[in-house]
Amino acid sequence: MRLKYNQTAKGKCYYIIRSIYRDGKNTSEIYEKLGYLDDIKREHNCPDPEKWIREHLEQLNETEKAERNCKVLVPYDPHARIPLGTAQSFNIGYLFLQQVYYELCLDLICSHISKRHAFQYDMNAILSRLIYTRILFPGSKLSTCRSSKEFLEQPPFKYHQVERALSVIAAEFDSIQSELYKFSSQAVRRKTGVLYYDCTNFYFETEQEDPVSNQEADDNGIAARKYGTSKQHQPSPLVQMGLFMDYSGIPLAICINRGNKNEQQTLVPLEEKILQDFELSRFVVCTDAGLASEANRRFNNFGERSFVTTVSVKMMAKELQDWCLDPDGWQLEGDKDTYRIDHLEDTEEDREKNLGRTFYKQKYIEGYDAERDIEFNQTLIVTYSLKYRDYLRSKRNAQIQRALKAMEEGSSALEKKNANDYRRFVKRRATDQKGKEIRIKYSLNEKVIAEEEKFDGFYAVETNLDDDVHDILAINHGRWEIEESFRIMKDDFRSRPAYLSRSDRIKAHFMTCFISLLVYRILEKKLGEKFTCEEIIAALRGMRVTKAKDIGYTPSYTRTALTDALHEMAGFQTDYELIREKSMRGILRKSKKR
Repeated sequence: MRLKYNQTAKGKCYYIIRSIYRDGKNTSEIYEKLGYLDDIKREHNCPDPEKWIREHLEQLNETEKAERNCKVLVPYDPHARIPLGTAQSFNIGYLFLQQVYYELCLDLICSHISKRHAFQYDMNAILSRLIYTRILFPGSKLSTCRSSKEFLEQPPFKYHQVERALSVIAAEFDSIQSELYKFSSQAVRRKTGVLYYDCTNFYFETEQEDPVSNQEADDNGIAARKYGTSKQHQPSPLVQMGLFMDYSGIPLAICINRGNKNEQQTLVPLEEKILQDFELSRFVVCTDAGLASEANRRFNNFGERSFVTTVSVKMMAKELQDWCLDPDGWQLEGDKDTYRIDHLEDTEEDREKNLGRTFYKQKYIEGYDAERDIEFNQTLIVTYSLKYRDYLRSKRNAQIQRALKAMEEGSSALEKKNANDYRRFVKRRATDQKGKEIRIKYSLNEKVIAEEEKFDGFYAVETNLDDDVHDILAINHGRWEIEESFRIMKDDFRSRPAYLSRSDRIKAHFMTCFISLLVYRILEKKLGEKFTCEEIIAALRGMRVTKAKDIGYTPSYTRTALTDALHEMAGFQTDYELIREKSMRGILRKSKKR
């Protein structure tokens, strides 16, 4: 409360006013009219009315402070029904996502987009709800509008505006990524010295692929749904996504391509955009064997760029393959001795000692890039691990058991065969019994099994770096995080199957999935990576408050170590027995503070 006066012909007329929040706005109202000094002196029998005013104001503020800190009784009427159509419970878990959203300055990015386009809806409100609901309540765009009403702050948009906003997001696909990288580098420490790249695809609930030609899709950046080889073996049209991730596990950039495009052709175009838009020039690109084409490696053998890529020992030339499988000449880190890997299990004591070790050897391969007129030298590093060998054998034995069971049942599925499933161990032979109907017999293909066993435990990478072997292997080891990012996007964020049909809105859908992944990963880092994705999402989804009349809100969730960590990270608390209206407004402001 504070003092105010109005100057009149009679003198100063004093009032005590207080600030209030009403109908979504901050305003003030008169709490008490004190009157003129002569009136106060006469009414309160005080010789110094100005001193009395100061003491009275101080007493009122102390009383208000005491009431704020005392226990509150909320009057509930057991015979009064709650208002029709008025929500009583709200999700507040999104506030922790909102804090990361505003730290990334996505509201500013939306403001920049709004200035470039002529629309009247609130782009920031739409994009933020697309992000929060993708993480907490994944579903369709119509579901987004419905789920947004679960949040404490109600959505100021309609469904048709969400659809229109998707087209704008698609049009700003590259600019959003460029600005997001700039702002995210200010919000978190990015490690862009090493970049991981991988591809995946998403299937759509339709039976018809888009009529766009492959060349037209590539030239115009159209996310055409095309039949291709699905990662989930779905017989549906696909759209392909390429993802760059930095060394700390935070997403960097994406590209969306037609579903039947060779993934090896997607690396260079996206990398060129990173070089131009993100102003990055010095980094190491790490990929799996599927992206280890000669062209990709030559592209990153220039300037300050380097590469580390997985290679298949099975697919090597005979000379290199024999060198990799040679049991002699293996080393351990920090040890000058050499070992023979065929003697690692001579005794039980040897096996116990060597089980957790990773042995390696390296070979320098000279080459030349005639196009650029520069050297193209590579180092082949191959590792061997008993633990990795045992894992592959255990996996294969389980597949062999499945194959045996399928042969006993005479399963017609044995007629089909994928590259890496159990059917590759089944040998098919047709026999003719003296002119009678041909019978097909199945048996285990021992030759295939023996051939695969030769490569158990071996793992190889090629690089043009001159670094220590341990550092190179550590870089390659980080690839698991990009695989986990794809799993989170597909399973936890339920980004597939997608039901959109327009190419621009398909691109916008995956852009919102990418931003959601970025927001989640940063939140995960801020929590110290102590909790799983399932635990974090379940906790945020369950954090709800119930409205307590016009007094405030009461939490209706279980306080846990995870909720405590979220509050400590965010700098505000929502787990008090009662959160007053004014306190909740302060929490909302803090969640939007950069």
